[in-house]
Amino acid sequence: MRTSKTFSIRFWVNPKKAQNNSALLYARVTVNQQRIETSLKRKVSLDLWDGKNKKVLGNSSEAKQINQYLEESRVLLFQIFQDLKFQGELITAKRIKTIFLGEDESSKTLLELIDYHSNKIENTHAAGSIRNYGVTEDYIKKFLLKDRKIKDIVLKQLDYKFICDFERFLNAYYPKGHDREMGHNTVMKHIQRLRKMVTLSYHLEWLDKDPFMRWKMSYEKKERDFLTANELSNLETYDFPIGRLERVRDIFLFSCYTGISYADIKILKPKHVLEGMDGNNWIVTHRQKLKQK
Repeated sequence: MRTSKTFSIRFWVNPKKAQNNSALLYARVTVNQQRIETSLKRKVSLDLWDGKNKKVLGNSSEAKQINQYLEESRVLLFQIFQDLKFQGELITAKRIKTIFLGEDESSKTLLELIDYHSNKIENTHAAGSIRNYGVTEDYIKKFLLKDRKIKDIVLKQLDYKFICDFERFLNAYYPKGHDREMGHNTVMKHIQRLRKMVTLSYHLEWLDKDPFMRWKMSYEKKERDFLTANELSNLETYDFPIGRLERVRDIFLFSCYTGISYADIKILKPKHVLEGMDGNNWIVTHRQKLKQK
């Protein structure tokens, strides 16, 4: 019984729909003699299109970009076919087109997940947390480009090795403005944020299994020194030559004595100071990060 699949990809332009001697590029996917076409949303001059070799003629930057896009499209279409074949799923030209266009839930990518997560936390997380996620997202994109030589990856291609490789990349990365690589706990924080995003995709059923299932987080315990009463007193009485530094000192001391974070101090107003049942003044507000009083 014959079970093998015939598969081919062909790029072409439709001169009948050309405007100003420029026509859209199409990809024709054929599976078992059944074919389907999809627009690549790129236009090319008919004078520069090499119909025999299926590419744009010349060495201009535009020609190079279009030819690179054609090659990336070819690789992606072939990868979709290979993935469906490996997983033993139904393979049709229409299914390949659907996945290629991102209309199939199982074809969601890592960057699509990042965008969805960013929109999700926009109104639920503190500004500092959103900013931290943004830093992690930038490192993920740098990792894809520098280590994997790709701009994006299908979520179902995430595995344990991807996480290990990302950790290795972060351990060797020198952040801009720093004189050394980031510390171990910082690396773990970035991986933890990636993990939360991937867990979200699992709950959304964009992933069939969690690649972090066997992953173990590890943090280095660090002892933090506290300022002594004498050190705080010296800081209080120190005469700074610049007024701005005195304000910074005052805010820092206020944080030390009250335990209020800088993010909460920034939004503190007189209305937040209330008289308590004991007759003393109390600060009553919500913490920015935890939304708790």
